[in-house]
Amino acid sequence: MRNEVVVEGTLARDPVERVLGSGEELWQLQVMVPRVSGPGADWIECSVREGRLRRTVARWSEGDLVRIEGHLRRRFFRTAGATRSVLEVNASAGRLVRRRADA
Repeated sequence: MRNEVVVEGTLARDPVERVLGSGEELWQLQVMVPRVSGPGADWIECSVREGRLRRTVARWSEGDLVRIEGHLRRRFFRTAGATRSVLEVNASAGRLVRRRADA
């Protein structure tokens, strides 16, 4: 069995640098991917933990077309006393495919 994901789409917003409660630093991205079957799009949450890739992602901005490779990961966290989770792509590789048109 394999847990491999490839996402290619447009950044829905600028990447955001976060420091988790554990002290771990990461960048969070939201990639918009058009649906294959029918109209609409899906927004895929991605996180980048690896140092070299974090430096690359820091130069990306909203509207850029990007390709992310990694694996699915469920991350748990607490907000307002409740335990919540998010399913995200934990990126191991990524590249800028094309800058947004007006950049």
